[in-house]
Parts: sequence; C-alpha cells; structure tokens
Amino acid sequence: MQATAFPPGAMARSLRPLARPRALVEQIAALRVAPAETGLKLSSRPPEAEVEPAAAAPPLTPREKRKKKREAASMQGAVCGVAAIKGEPIAPIGSKVSGCGVEEPVRVTSVAGVRLSQAATVDCSIARALNSWVDEVAQPAFNGQLAELRIAAHYVCRGRNNVKGAKVSEHGKGRAVDISAFVLANGRVLTVAQDYDQLLRRIYRAGCGYFKTTLGPGSDGYHEDHFHFDTSARAGGTYCR
Repeated sequence: MQATAFPPGAMARSLRPLARPRALVEQIAALRVAPAETGLKLSSRPPEAEVEPAAAAPPLTPREKRKKKREAASMQGAVCGVAAIKGEPIAPIGSKVSGCGVEEPVRVTSVAGVRLSQAATVDCSIARALNSWVDEVAQPAFNGQLAELRIAAHYVCRGRNNVKGAKVSEHGKGRAVDISAFVLANGRVLTVAQDYDQLLRRIYRAGCGYFKTTLGPGSDGYHEDHFHFDTSARAGGTYCR
C-alpha cells in the first residue's frame, strides 16, 4: 500500500495542543478562588432541602392514658359535640308544610347529667343552650339535686301557640323545648303550673341569657303551665317575657 503524503509541517501542527476555550479558562480560575466546599455547579436546579426525620412522640404517661380513656368514654352516646348531651343523631326531618322540618336533628335523652322525661327531637342549637342552662343555672339552683326535666313539647309541625294559620312555631323547626316540671333526686316534683315560686322565677329569668326566646307564666296567656325556650334564627335581639 502506498503511504499517504502530508503537506510540509502538517504533522507538526497536528501534535500541537489546542488552546482551551475562554469560558472554561474563566470557570477554572473562579474555582481556584472559591471556597473548597462550593464545588462545580453542574445543574441550574436549586439544591433540595434536607428533610430531617420527625422526632418520635414521647409515650403517654399512665395519667395521660387514663385521661384519654375517660374522655373517650365521656363522648360515648354524646351528640352535638358536647359530652354532656346524650342522645343520637337521626335522619333529616322533612315536611310538606313550608317552614317545618329539621336538617340535622338529634334525639336528646339527657343534658348536663339530667335526664329528660321523654327524648326530645331538636337541633343542636337548642340542645347546647339547654345543656348550658341546666349546668350553669338550674342544677346549681337546686343544689345539685335536679334529676329530671319534664318535657312538655319538642319538635312538632304546628303554628305558634297552636293557633291555626299562624306562623310556624320554632317547635316546627326543631329549635324549641317546653318544660313543665322539675323532678328532684328525692322524688319531689315542682311544676310550673303550681309551684311557680321565687326559685322557679329566678331560673326562668336566667334563661334569657341562654335562649333567644323565653316565655312562661304571665307572658302572653299561652304559657301559664310551662317554660318555652327557643333559639330562633330571627334577626334582632332576645325576646324574653
């Protein structure tokens, strides 16, 4: 085979090292003056933050375990998010009568440790108000001896004061309860109709701070034998008579 002939000086030029690109020279120079830990950035992506492992939660002490157990037990059978209101949630109540019905009703059997003479179908607004009133007003007034509330009325679709053609009562919206008597732990019964004394007057009047409407003896002639308490959604302030 005949050897390939090269132009004079071509071999010498091919063995001569090429000059480094200017950009590479500048980058190397920058690395020489930069701190050693900086390193060469090969990507424009920001460094990912290091995720520290979550600290393990300390185990509960025996006292904390007992507290959690009591809290869980106290919520059994509770409704409306309040441990002291016992009962059960029930299906929404509809009605062919405009204005009647309850979207989220509950059937309450006791409040603040005091049983109801009959399960009251209401919404949570009146259940919470009744629970607070019994706990903070009625029970202390009876020196902790109140055992039962006699419930005269709860949910029922009807007009106000049972008057035909009247506006729908708050009872028809699940936002009212009527109380006709108070039963003490020793069996004594105090009725609104026959025992409306200073004590019952005091706890009735105190209801105005808990309910939107309070009606009782002397109010309008329709509530001589019971207390009517409701949490009406009407605009304006309280209506206490």
